[in-house]
Amino acid sequence: MRLGILATLLSAVALVFAQEEGETERVLETNPEFAVGASAQWPESNPFGHVVNGERNTLSVLVENKSDKNVTLLTIGGSIHQPDTDKLLKNLTTLTYGIDLLEGVKLQLPYSFHSEFKTGDHRLNLWLEHLTDNEKYRVQVLDSIITVVEPEGSLFDFKLLITYLITAGFLGGLGYVAYLSFAPQPKSRPKKSKISEPVEVTATGAGGYQEEWIPAHHIKKPKKATGSRPTSGDELSGGETSGAESSGKKIRKRKIWMGSSYGFVNRRRQFYLILFWRFHILFLLNRASLALFISVI
Repeated sequence: MRLGILATLLSAVALVFAQEEGETERVLETNPEFAVGASAQWPESNPFGHVVNGERNTLSVLVENKSDKNVTLLTIGGSIHQPDTDKLLKNLTTLTYGIDLLEGVKLQLPYSFHSEFKTGDHRLNLWLEHLTDNEKYRVQVLDSIITVVEPEGSLFDFKLLITYLITAGFLGGLGYVAYLSFAPQPKSRPKKSKISEPVEVTATGAGGYQEEWIPAHHIKKPKKATGSRPTSGDELSGGETSGAESSGKKIRKRKIWMGSSYGFVNRRRQFYLILFWRFHILFLLNRASLALFISVI
């Protein structure tokens, strides 16, 4: 018994709330005493009323309060329908204003919507809602056939050029990386250091040199007997000469090897630095182009 009474009370309360919501959300289609007059027109740059896909299309809505009552403009909205069957395709953007309309004053307001429809003829329906004597009314602003077209292509289209630049930069960067990764790099040969030739110095003088000032053992050298073995001094001097020559060759080879290895490491470091900066610059250019493209859109 108690459950039945409780269910009855809940249903009654729900019915009361539903009636209140229906009263608050009720919109009257009639315009009392033609309190508000409204019309719409296309801009001078679009006299035929073409709607371009992918762009923002704008109309001018002219509103006038023709009564002596307090009228508040609430919203302006629209919808797209099929011209033959009047089937709803899409509701357009609803703009909220909340402006008080003075008596006898005409107010021109812009209304914009974005188009992404199939090309051809469609029916455009615009309306506005206003509040008069605490009642909400809807007034038809425009009901006409429009033609949806695609944007005209141009070589000097800014958006298209930015898209091409971003694509070309991305493909160029990929091609450069592929070239550096798979193409063989030319090997640079180390340059051999030129050995300076000994310069012969000749003593110049009028009378030559005086032998009395030179020791005798420096002037006259003892003759070696034929078939005689070299002395230990000769062997030592020959060994010293051969050792000096071999050490000089080793030092020269070591310098050449160190120079070539240092040059290889230096070239590799330069290559990675150049590659890093190119990628960094390419990334900054792509990011700037993308930001500019988004701001233009």
